[in-house]
Amino acid sequence: MKNILTLCCLLLVLLTTAQTKTTYTYSIKGNDTLKLDVYTPEKIKPNDKLPTLLWMHGGGFSGGSRDYKDDAQLCQYAAQNGYIGISISYRLLRKGTKTGFGCDCTKEDKLEVFKQAAIDYLDAAAYTVANAEELHIDTKNIIAGGSSAGAEGTLTAVYMREHFVDDLDKYKDVSFSGIFSCAGALVNADYITKNNAIPSVLFHGTKDQLVPFASAPHHYCDPEKPGYLILDGSEIIANKLEEFETSYYFNIVKEARHEISAIPFKDLDKVFKFFEQTIINDEVIQTKIIRKKSQ
Repeated sequence: MKNILTLCCLLLVLLTTAQTKTTYTYSIKGNDTLKLDVYTPEKIKPNDKLPTLLWMHGGGFSGGSRDYKDDAQLCQYAAQNGYIGISISYRLLRKGTKTGFGCDCTKEDKLEVFKQAAIDYLDAAAYTVANAEELHIDTKNIIAGGSSAGAEGTLTAVYMREHFVDDLDKYKDVSFSGIFSCAGALVNADYITKNNAIPSVLFHGTKDQLVPFASAPHHYCDPEKPGYLILDGSEIIANKLEEFETSYYFNIVKEARHEISAIPFKDLDKVFKFFEQTIINDEVIQTKIIRKKSQ
């Protein structure tokens, strides 16, 4: 009951705090007009340059939206706390397909989806950098973030752009100072190196049935299935960051499944405090929080 009351109070604050929301088109690809919603503190000064959360929603690459209430409330929270909050749309390449994004979707199709999601995300990032003056963005302090499919897309954009992206020069001005991942994974965590590792917030359930907590097949597909593809989840990513002495805040939920991809509203104060300490103050903090599903 206490947690429910806390969440309700937080959401009430979000709804009553003054912010402005402006929508921009960052790219048009075929029939897809890709937009982003920018949440800005109402009393921002003309010369202010603020840290930015660039958020990618979840939905299995077939659903969800940038203005879904939880994603919007997260960006409102960011704006309430001295950030620019940006929620983006991207191509939902598995929407309306017969195989979806599960075990009947081929490995090759899955890899292509990860690639194109990363490109959409980087295009959104490039747009925000190019328009940083108008949007009040500190281009040296952009935090990547996403949940579920969005976390997979952002992790791929941050750590595997050299593998998936052909025109790297297009994104030469795009850099990320941190990442916030809810139930995300990478195709190969070996692409995380000492040179590209950044402070990371990771939330994941140990029994996630879709996106593996450690290293396991996506959706736990059998090896003979077309969609058999090994992914490295949050535990493997955290181990890499620990090896490189890079800051992380790893929230492990024992026995929890993919519901941990939901935005952890009751922990947002800790999340943003972590980014303040590790990015703004340049502290090295490595924290693992282990709790049970019922908590």
